[in-house]
Amino acid sequence: MKISVVIPNWNGERLLRKNIPLILRALPKGTEVIIVDDGSTDGSREYLEKLKKSKRLKVILNKQNRGFIYSCNRGVKEAKGDFIILLNNDVIPQKGFLKPALKHFENPKVFAVSFNEQQFGWAKIWWRGGFIHHGVGGRPNKPHISAWASGGSAVYRKSIWEELGGFDPLYHPFYWEDFDLGYRAWKAGYKIIWEPKAIVEHRHESTISKLDKEYVTIIKERNQLLFIWKNIEVKWWRIANLFGMIFRCLLGPNYLKVVWYAWKQYCKLGRPKAFGGKRSDIQIINLFK
Repeated sequence: MKISVVIPNWNGERLLRKNIPLILRALPKGTEVIIVDDGSTDGSREYLEKLKKSKRLKVILNKQNRGFIYSCNRGVKEAKGDFIILLNNDVIPQKGFLKPALKHFENPKVFAVSFNEQQFGWAKIWWRGGFIHHGVGGRPNKPHISAWASGGSAVYRKSIWEELGGFDPLYHPFYWEDFDLGYRAWKAGYKIIWEPKAIVEHRHESTISKLDKEYVTIIKERNQLLFIWKNIEVKWWRIANLFGMIFRCLLGPNYLKVVWYAWKQYCKLGRPKAFGGKRSDIQIINLFK
């Protein structure tokens, strides 16, 4: 069983210096580690040039900033492992975290296993008011199905990742890409697990926290709409979403900006793949009631 780790980075030199030694210490010997730098300007690239000398590390340098989704997809494409661990540069795995996660892949229908960040649990989704919502379903002591696997702390089966096409650039630059991939996996008949014994520490010092809060909020809400327009097939849900958008625009005219940005992005990238799958939207939502 070959394992690869993909760590995207943008202007995270301080985090790399602090966390890479800890990450390497927690990984089994022979694990391939790929760091994808996304056009950093803070000294990350100079530090990574030095890390290239290590036999355990492979460094990929994007010529320009392309965003989290591109960096993850590129890293997975270059990885040689059968299973891919995606780690944010502010996530530190505990020793022995991988073994309880990998056992789930004995089931060929398991696409991904999300690690236990301790402050979060398995991912829950529900439909209300014309929109799909998500949150923490709970933190049990036993493994539990999860609506998606975290894009910054989870292990994926590469063959299914490739079958599904990885993270969709529709959600550039970030947010909802892992939710979308997980939903497509469930729709295709696969399964995602949250494993409580696969413990990692998420220190929440990510790049996104440094960005303008209003911009981040708009991207989140824009991508929520893009997800619905792309994935939801239930006719009355799509009608409810239309009325939901109108209601939000009436409550706060700023939501018009969200709708406009979503529509521009949707049209720019063309119509996504056709609907269809082994599970319906209602069946998927019902899994997490």
